[in-house]
Amino acid sequence: MSRETSEWLNQNVLVGYTDQRGTAWHYRRSAQGVEPNHYPGPIPVEDVKRRLFGWQPVSIPMGGNLQELLGADNPAWKTYTDHQLIIRSDTLDLLGKFKDGFTIHHYDEWLLTKVANLLDTDLHIGSAGLLKNGAVAWVSIEMTETITAAGVRFRPHLLAATSVDGSLSSTYKPVVQLVVCDNTMDIALGEGGAAVKIKHSRHSKFKVAEVRDALGIVHQAADEFSAEVERLTRIEVPDRVWSAFLDEYTPVPAQKGRARTIAENTRTELERLWNHDQRVAPWQGTAFGVHQATNTYLHHYATIRNVGRAERNMDNVLSTKLGEVETATQRALDKALNRASDRALIRL
Repeated sequence: MSRETSEWLNQNVLVGYTDQRGTAWHYRRSAQGVEPNHYPGPIPVEDVKRRLFGWQPVSIPMGGNLQELLGADNPAWKTYTDHQLIIRSDTLDLLGKFKDGFTIHHYDEWLLTKVANLLDTDLHIGSAGLLKNGAVAWVSIEMTETITAAGVRFRPHLLAATSVDGSLSSTYKPVVQLVVCDNTMDIALGEGGAAVKIKHSRHSKFKVAEVRDALGIVHQAADEFSAEVERLTRIEVPDRVWSAFLDEYTPVPAQKGRARTIAENTRTELERLWNHDQRVAPWQGTAFGVHQATNTYLHHYATIRNVGRAERNMDNVLSTKLGEVETATQRALDKALNRASDRALIRL
């Protein structure tokens, strides 16, 4: 399921607005310790600071005296005397190592304070969490009410994320989560959605006005997604078009082997989602259902290697991966629709 254990996800990921969207996929009450990680409404900012950001990433410069700076030492760190080290202040775990030039973007400042300044309002936090032992963090800021368009219930939010291991620039991106599942979808299908990324360098700056203009913020995202949902749910995808879509999206090689097995397994899973899964089946027979099928497959069933599913899904959202999948989905669907149209003309 995830490289992060169930205990980690249940104690280091906070989930809000469960009265409107239910529990997260990783929910397990017995793994949450003394304090539940699910909230019926928004997550209080102070809880995020206390439960997730109550420690600091500490920079140990090249050649720095670990004993003096941290009051502790670790023989393993001595192998990195020519690196800047990023140490977790509470556990003293090594989170990152760099030659030079890396600047820490502290979580409470870059994911809470700067976002509050960006939105110029109180923060309504829908989720927040740590991955990779705290080397990656995110906060999502949501509208208080769920929106419905063409029978699709969704929650637009601004996702802010950063890292202290160099794996992720500080990233700000409006995305949409469907209430029926943990899937997110890019606002502009096929374009990857708007995003602002700020590198961890000495000269990179967070300029509120520029970031606000680039993102268009959450309300605009809600309008754009509503229009896209209306359009996609009006496009009919009967069984023959769905079969043609599968041929375009996941062609099965003629020669037996691993590639053929993977393609057959992918098609089987997509068929199951299309016909039976509550995250997809309500929109069976529409273009929106097709996108939901490939998106759900990517988030929950696609093979992953060397990374946890939670981390992989976060990377998909913040990178261009979702946009690439949705572009491929739309391209294959357009071809399937054109094929069906051509056949209809031939019959006439």
